Amino acid sequence: MKVGISLTTNYPDAKDPRQGARWIIERAAAARRAALDSLFVGDQHASPTPYYQNTPILGRLLAEWGEAPAGCLFLLPLWHPLLVAEQIGTLAAIAQGPFIMQCGLGWGDDRFAAMGVNIRTRPSAFEEALDIVRRLLAGETVSSSHRFRIAEADLALRPAEPVEIGSAPAHRRPSIARRGLRRVGSRARASPATRPELRPTSIGSAAPLTAKTRGRSFCGATSMSERVRPTRRRCCSRR
Repeated sequence: MKVGISLTTNYPDAKDPRQGARWIIERAAAARRAALDSLFVGDQHASPTPYYQNTPILGRLLAEWGEAPAGCLFLLPLWHPLLVAEQIGTLAAIAQGPFIMQCGLGWGDDRFAAMGVNIRTRPSAFEEALDIVRRLLAGETVSSSHRFRIAEADLALRPAEPVEIGSAPAHRRPSIARRGLRRVGSRARASPATRPELRPTSIGSAAPLTAKTRGRSFCGATSMSERVRPTRRRCCSRR
């Protein structure tokens, strides 16, 4: 069994924005010292509480991590697929080990409205975005005129090794299952009472790892259903 951790990046109780960032960084360092098998962060937009965005915070956390797999969640209907592929290409170049892309549908009428996206079209937007991201990572040149309008897009900075793709446990839906994506592990709480090695060691700065901080571990987090391998094939989206 492999055990990884998904760090919360939502810190409503942090009095100083830098304090919340320090807590996240210290937890990543503690996870590496504990020899956990994988590291993840989530995705959220238009949050009512301070939320540290996934790609910049993971880029910083990778400096504390090692060669074990790392990745983050993308709520695909809320992202342009070319931007997702570009972010993955950059993060995978920073990471010393395999990069894992988690994907989900997203939730909340108010959050979709804030992003200018119709929540009722999220299943089809998810499926189209996932298909485009896969193909861009594989080296294809992609055009599309459906939910996302893309003309002759390609990805110059592609990962050096296959990117693993899976769904996060909280975002398991029929539209995800149809795409052949299995859950990235099963969710369980990481208790500092039973795992003291997960406590940050910096004196006086880190909040304790408790249920309130919602640090989550994932068992078997590196078991994926597919890998996207580079290819030179060129084609356009199905209409």
